[in-house]
Amino acid sequence: MVESTNDLHNILEYGPISRVRRNHGLEHATLHVLAERHPGRPLAGHSDLGGFWIIGDLPAEELASAIQEARARLESGESKLAVHPNCGTNFATSGILAGLAAAVAMFGAGKKARDNLDRLPLAILAATLALIVAQPLGMQLQERVTTSGAPGRLRVVEIIPHAQGKMKAYRVVTEG
Repeated sequence: MVESTNDLHNILEYGPISRVRRNHGLEHATLHVLAERHPGRPLAGHSDLGGFWIIGDLPAEELASAIQEARARLESGESKLAVHPNCGTNFATSGILAGLAAAVAMFGAGKKARDNLDRLPLAILAATLALIVAQPLGMQLQERVTTSGAPGRLRVVEIIPHAQGKMKAYRVVTEG
């Protein structure tokens, strides 16, 4: 088990994977800071190897300030800012577990529609239990796998505004 834990750690710290995880953590921390400053404002984000996107109506200066605060707070030990309840990791975990649970419940139900209908309550129960399990599991996956609360040498090199009609977004380009 120790060897497999070290293997996972080595994979997660591998250059491009580490970079995406650190970008993802800084994106989440930035969204937390923005939510503290502007409760109820609709915002979203998406991370990748080159940085992250922040989608929402806010001034570029406000975003730059929030990124600086988020990074400083991560560096001072607030690693929980890297985990966000509305992360796609949570949604994917929930969808995968609920879908698999429902599929297992329906396995071998029979070929007739009535057989499938008879099994439907079991599939619903299995999917519901899977969703209950998925909530803490998705957060743990974020904390341990898909994000990093340690930005390290990561730094923002450019914030590029984009607009599509009324939708506003910013591309935050990082390096390190």
